[in-house]
Amino acid sequence: MPRNDIPPSSLPAAKPSATNRLVRRTTSELVAEALRDRILSGAIPPGSPLRQELLAEELGVSRIPVREAIRQLSAEGLVDAIPHRGAFVSMLSRAEVEELFDIRLRLEPWLIHEAATQISEEELALAEQCVARMDTAGPEQWGQLNWQLHEGLYRAAQRPAALAIVRGLHEKSERYFRFQVVNAPIRQQAHQEHMALISLCRGRQADQAQAVLERHIGDAAEQILAIVERLLDQAPGRDPA
Repeated sequence: MPRNDIPPSSLPAAKPSATNRLVRRTTSELVAEALRDRILSGAIPPGSPLRQELLAEELGVSRIPVREAIRQLSAEGLVDAIPHRGAFVSMLSRAEVEELFDIRLRLEPWLIHEAATQISEEELALAEQCVARMDTAGPEQWGQLNWQLHEGLYRAAQRPAALAIVRGLHEKSERYFRFQVVNAPIRQQAHQEHMALISLCRGRQADQAQAVLERHIGDAAEQILAIVERLLDQAPGRDPA
């Protein structure tokens, strides 16, 4: 039986918390982090099987934490658990990315335009705090923080039905955001664009905020599509032609 496409490595060490105290994590959490890093970086390509016994041997753990880790990654949308077949790294879809971002481009610029003339200073301050947290967040938190930031800006538009639709789009896009933040040098670009949006909303410059957001979403779509295409080229059974 071929070995899983994951290089032998030690599990991640415990990380210090904000109070500089070491945070003890369970073995399953450490295994999930190790597998998540390899999936997001493309070291384990989309469609690859995750064989519990081989992973347990390579990571030096029992099968129980591996099973728990795979269950967690399945809940995150990174792994597909198929009855009677096993677990596989979730496939990516270029068509899905294109559709999600096409809809975002039609709704979100309108929402920011509506919000820019109504948003409060308190809401803008919360958005700035969210940007600061994104600067150091890991890929497993970055997508959620990105949504918190956008939601905080859009909520001032007072369009709850549209906001609910956009929330669903971000939830479906979250795993793609994770691939983006791991594979593309976007942190500084995202920081600058997010702060520009906040500044334009603070200045009630609705047209400019709408234009910046259109470029922001379009750039993200291009980056994610390029990453998805590269990862799909590495996927098992992909026809190189």
